[in-house]
Amino acid sequence: MRLFSLRQTNRAILMSMSASLGLVLAFNAQAATVEPTNTQNASAQSQNTNRLTSATSTDGIIALVNDNAILKSDLINAIMQTRARAQAAGQPIANSPQLQSEVLNGLIQRELQLSLANRLGLQPDDAAINQRLAQIAQAEGVNSLAGLQQKLDANQPGRYAALRAKLFEDAAIQALQQRQVSSRVRISEQDVDAFLASPEAKRLNQNEYQTIHVRVPYIDDYSRLSAAQREQALAVANTLRTRLLESNVDVEAAMSAAQGSYPIPLQGGDMGFHSAAALPTELSSQITKLDVGEVSAPLVTPEGIDIVKLADKTVNNKMIVPQWDVRHILVKIDELQTDSLAQQKINDLYEQLRQGADFASLASTYSDDPGSAGRGGDLNWVGEGEMVGEFEAVMKNTTVGDYSAPFRSQFGWHILKVDDKRQQDISNEYRRDLARQALYQRLAPQATEDWLQELRAGAYIQVIE
Repeated sequence: MRLFSLRQTNRAILMSMSASLGLVLAFNAQAATVEPTNTQNASAQSQNTNRLTSATSTDGIIALVNDNAILKSDLINAIMQTRARAQAAGQPIANSPQLQSEVLNGLIQRELQLSLANRLGLQPDDAAINQRLAQIAQAEGVNSLAGLQQKLDANQPGRYAALRAKLFEDAAIQALQQRQVSSRVRISEQDVDAFLASPEAKRLNQNEYQTIHVRVPYIDDYSRLSAAQREQALAVANTLRTRLLESNVDVEAAMSAAQGSYPIPLQGGDMGFHSAAALPTELSSQITKLDVGEVSAPLVTPEGIDIVKLADKTVNNKMIVPQWDVRHILVKIDELQTDSLAQQKINDLYEQLRQGADFASLASTYSDDPGSAGRGGDLNWVGEGEMVGEFEAVMKNTTVGDYSAPFRSQFGWHILKVDDKRQQDISNEYRRDLARQALYQRLAPQATEDWLQELRAGAYIQVIE
């Protein structure tokens, strides 16, 4: 039994890093926020979604989706958020019947997905949500979830709860889409070979970029900013950009000088080295266009104004990573074997090892891992991020040729033995995995659209005039 797959892990790491650097981009999203569908899709869907009228009551039901209701207030909030994002991007849009229909279609799609996720029992991990909130708290300059709640609720009571609910819902939808769409996208080794031979594969280079990324946060929500407040934030951003253009710049000094009397602390600083693939698309497209020493133009977002400088760049032709040749004994915990019984069994096996028993023989006889027991518990070569956290931590701290004390993971109780350790070039495997991800990103939107159309076609939807 492999406790984690390398391919899934590489993708998860990239997603995690991207999310970490782009957290604040989603910070002000409310529970009812959705992106509008494109005009073509909206026209196709409008057969099932009638045009909305101003006569509909403010708190009345605007649509029924299976057994759930969408309120007019949900629609109003979603439209406000959509217009605010468009305004921040420099593409203001009017509150037209077409926009209302597009946003309502987005709310309907969101409700359909949340309902299906609930029926399938897809429950995001609270620890992961808390970790996400902790990262947002850090980006907002507070050091605890309680501090984040106090800051958000001071501006608008209930805002923290709304943010947490939205993160929970987004995670459920993401898990659902990955489950549904991944089964529809098929990528062969021949597809990977063809992609790597194409000019598009050049963007899969392993260059690493040292960036200075600073954000000028707005004084208030973008939708409530006055023209003077927007100009004030832009002036700070331009001052900062001028400072960062200097060679060998002291980033903290530049931020302090640009801060001046601006009431909200600037965020960010030297982000160190990272790959372009690890960044949100908006930042990646900015950074890869810059020469070393160049500074981007102010990048306006709904949450603040970003300034990015490319401080340095390295070209990596190889990716060398540590790997461990490891074997293990697993004693599972299930309805037939409680935690205490499993712990007693693993302790007995540990005592046999201390008395000189052969590790491979014990694994072959007693391990509950069918994938490795027949090989004396051998998991072959394992890299960072391939195993669950508890296993990896013990593996890294075990001397070559030695075995660990018993430890517990989500799978049960383990003892592991490290037979060898090496530094391995995985450049080719890494590039092929990036190619699979690029192909998946290319094919996933159409697969998602097809799946959503099927989901909608099988649902009961009634739009109330």
